[in-house]
Amino acid sequence: MAEIKAFCAVRPRKDLADKIAALPYDVYSRSEAAELVKKNPCSFLKIDRPEVQFDQETDMYAPQVYQAAGDTLREMMEKGEFVQEETPCLYLYELTMDGQTQTGVCCCASVADYENGVIKRHENTRQDKEEDRIRHVEACGAQTGPIFLACRDHDRLTALEEQVKKEEPLYSFTAEDGIRHQMWRISRGETIHEICEIFGGMDSLYIADGHHRAASAVSVAVRRRKMTDPSGQIGKDGEVSLEMLPESEAFLSVIFPESELKVLDYNRWVKDLNGASGEEFLEKVKERFHLTPLSGAAHPEKKGVFTMYLEGQWYRLEEKDRKNRTDAVDSLDVSILQNEILSPILGIGDPKTDQRIRFIGGIRGLSSLEQMTDENGGVAFAMYPTSMEELFRVADQGRLMPPKSTWFEPKLRSGLLIHKI
Repeated sequence: MAEIKAFCAVRPRKDLADKIAALPYDVYSRSEAAELVKKNPCSFLKIDRPEVQFDQETDMYAPQVYQAAGDTLREMMEKGEFVQEETPCLYLYELTMDGQTQTGVCCCASVADYENGVIKRHENTRQDKEEDRIRHVEACGAQTGPIFLACRDHDRLTALEEQVKKEEPLYSFTAEDGIRHQMWRISRGETIHEICEIFGGMDSLYIADGHHRAASAVSVAVRRRKMTDPSGQIGKDGEVSLEMLPESEAFLSVIFPESELKVLDYNRWVKDLNGASGEEFLEKVKERFHLTPLSGAAHPEKKGVFTMYLEGQWYRLEEKDRKNRTDAVDSLDVSILQNEILSPILGIGDPKTDQRIRFIGGIRGLSSLEQMTDENGGVAFAMYPTSMEELFRVADQGRLMPPKSTWFEPKLRSGLLIHKI
């Protein structure tokens, strides 16, 4: 069963919340992050991406860069720009984008639940990216970006959230991208207890986004256990509640119900046609797919359909032989594209490492695929979004999706809640 707990959050002073809150660290390049901090010196990016405090020649993984992240956080706390709760609280975090609202519970989830599979993942992590966040957490003495978790819908949880949202929000602002962010503090012991009991009755939680942040939090916990408990049994026997364990045994999370989440397409662009001409490539695709020219850009209208942009023309693709794919991973559209076109025709053997392929989030629109292809050549594919049910099915089977299978919007802001460990 899933175990969560309230925590004494470090959070922005109310009048600074909208200025401090920032998109996740991995959304930006180094130069983009530096430009944003230059425009807004309060942005949390100066902590999440501390290399922006140094010149471009400085190695972004140098020890002094991580040290700057911790120093900046401590300085902002000393100046009162961040405050810390005196008693443990939960929070509700509501995001509204294009009229659609999603509300999550901000809490600390259990490292042990990640280790024993109650918190399920669907992506692999890269060691270099994981090590970067480990160093960042250790330098800050805190987890600064929440892991985006999903759960099955729960009527009682929804009812409790609606009660809490009748109160005045702790924060309420609309960011430059038009997304509204609201947050409520839950300090009543009875409400905290009931919410924790609701999650305690759930068999599973699912990582929607933030696999590297989650893996790094777990790695920090394991390293600290080895220093304080050589037997490595802290938190593993299930007899000690999460509240009684060191803070490093929990990680900052926001948990959303599945029905409120919006998964966008994660599209693909390949820089060349693997030595074929446009006409030769189309003939190879026609062997496997019904190919229909389109009058303009269009998203796939259903699962199993792709749209493709090549040499200024859009096409609709649908398999000629609809195979009876029952495997949770093989039946994903991203897997079908990989196995039927990207690998056998375009020669993309490993999309995780092949430098000829790029992944473009659906939030950027189809025009970005057109621009990429018109300027650089190659071919682009627009995908039908992976569903939450597909994500749950893969994770429940202990399987992993191909890279870049899901793109969630809106993105959670970093810097609104910080968990000190």
